Amino acid sequence: MRVMGVDPGLTRCGVGVVEGAPGRRLHLVHVSVVRTDPGEDHALRLLGIERGVEALMDELAPEAVAVERVFSQHNVRTVMGTAQAAGIAMLAAARRGLPVALHTPSEAKAAVTGNGRADKAQVTRMVTRLLNLETAPKPADAADALALAICHVWRGGAQQRLAREQRSRIEDAARAERERLAARTAPAVRTAPTRGGTSQ
Repeated sequence: MRVMGVDPGLTRCGVGVVEGAPGRRLHLVHVSVVRTDPGEDHALRLLGIERGVEALMDELAPEAVAVERVFSQHNVRTVMGTAQAAGIAMLAAARRGLPVALHTPSEAKAAVTGNGRADKAQVTRMVTRLLNLETAPKPADAADALALAICHVWRGGAQQRLAREQRSRIEDAARAERERLAARTAPAVRTAPTRGGTSQ
């Protein structure tokens, strides 16, 4: 399974792609960070994240996408940007029909280190070891994205099945809604008025 992990962020959005299967050796396919300028217009920054993530999805062809589940923090402005970046990654995956899974930071940490409270240095060291890398992925956003991908490779079988079922339900609901709207907007069939009296 080839999984793209996305550590969402407005200034730095980590993207890591890993290939492997539960119980088998993992292979690094790609790791990078999509960056935007904090001084740029907010909408343009979101556009930059979208273009960067979509280009990588097209180039690397993942089979599933794992995105970090965003939690509320004290800095609401930071959380908003992070949540928006996460939404962009999810939308880009949905456009391509890719299953999307959300993993909490503690789930990803536990998957790679065995400790859901591990710090970033521990996560980076274990990601480096698990993928047999010569140098550690930097910055931390890149290592976190790889940790998400690894987490999903090891835990994603059941989640991928559930995601497919959920996508099927969404498609069914969307189809039903389109049919309902089409029925409402279809022109009414008019019948010719009948004349009074009987024909001779």
